[in-house]
Amino acid sequence: MFSAQRIQDMIEAALPDCTAVVDDPANDGVHFEARVASSAFVGVNRVKQHQLVYGALGKHMESDIHALALRTFTPDNWQG
Repeated sequence: MFSAQRIQDMIEAALPDCTAVVDDPANDGVHFEARVASSAFVGVNRVKQHQLVYGALGKHMESDIHALALRTFTPDNWQG
């Protein structure tokens, strides 16, 4: 079972100037929601932004994390 904190730590470690807020609303360790802001998203379309986050989680997206509802932001659009 994965924790929201572990996912948050992985995303923040992988992306530059990153702030991530990850929740496990079902409290089941497999369905998560994340809001992520990073300078890596500047000038990049939303699909590529999401791919960058998925890349940060690597193979965990294939096995440990069943679902990740994701919203991405540039630092200028981030509202916490």
